[in-house]
Amino acid sequence: MTYRRIPFAVDEWYHCFSRGVEKRTTFESRADYERFIQLLYLANDSKPIQRPLFERRTLPEILQLPRIRPIVAVGAFCLMPNHFHILLQEITEGGITQFMRKVGTGYTMYFNIKNARVGNLFVKPFRSKHIDNDAYLRKVAQYIHLNPAELFEASWKQGKVKDLRALQKYLIEYPYSSFSAYAEKDRTQKNILNNELFSLINDNLPPIRELLTESTSYYKDLEVSPLSQ
Repeated sequence: MTYRRIPFAVDEWYHCFSRGVEKRTTFESRADYERFIQLLYLANDSKPIQRPLFERRTLPEILQLPRIRPIVAVGAFCLMPNHFHILLQEITEGGITQFMRKVGTGYTMYFNIKNARVGNLFVKPFRSKHIDNDAYLRKVAQYIHLNPAELFEASWKQGKVKDLRALQKYLIEYPYSSFSAYAEKDRTQKNILNNELFSLINDNLPPIRELLTESTSYYKDLEVSPLSQ
């Protein structure tokens, strides 16, 4: 069993992320992405996830179901074809670990049944990076939202962007991240996000042009950081 060198602490923020085992594709269709997004909402509760909740309900309907008590605060998220990123604040003892387990287990069960496979889908343990101040928190939220840039501008991490305005439009309209909620394009997905964190992150967001170079350095650092950080 792998143990974390740095345990999660209540009221602290963390960038949590993982990718598919052997770098395999983990989201193969719109339904897959939407199932994971549904889990981001339903898993954030003190009660267990009830599988019948998924039956005959649309994504917006699920994101409006009542919950008893959130166990984490979600500040931002982004899903990519073979990995995901989530910005979380621990609000109950053990909340992040419980939340990530519920999301990972729930989605893996769904994916394995659909594809007649067995075994882990995501690399374990998920990785995390501690965020120690509000200014850094805002930037990390935007770094997370910049992830889909590689699907539109393959060389953006090398500083090559053909059309910055078109890239920003693409990022805002990307349906599988919380950027659309911050841009007021998808009010339903805002239900996943913590209202207090939303206001904090949304205040004085840095421009995308400024963040392009910074985010490249940030993700290079993540790639070399210890697995159990």
